[in-house]
Amino acid sequence: MSPRRIDPRQMNRMMRQMGIQTEEMKGVEEVRIITSDKEYVFKNPEVTMTIVQGQKTYQIVGEPEEEQKEGAIPEEDIELVMQQTGASYEEAKKALEENDGEPAEAIIAIMSGK
Repeated sequence: MSPRRIDPRQMNRMMRQMGIQTEEMKGVEEVRIITSDKEYVFKNPEVTMTIVQGQKTYQIVGEPEEEQKEGAIPEEDIELVMQQTGASYEEAKKALEENDGEPAEAIIAIMSGK
């Protein structure tokens, strides 16, 4: 027995009956997701908004570009300083912040006891 295909109009009708609305957002040029240390930038994504019981959710389809936030210390650099010096996460991060994000300078500062 093959699965029965549902007509898109039937699907939309059933979703409306359940109180679910979907809408493709037209003309979206860019979506940014900002975290504490990175930004994810979606250029020309497909965005669909779904409303269920008054709650809106957004689905983003596209390939993001990752950008390091200005002034943020990359996790890789913190881990490198920790590995090279045996310092804690907080100590390594503080040393990097005090040395303009330069891992070599942070390592030297920790090793020399500054």
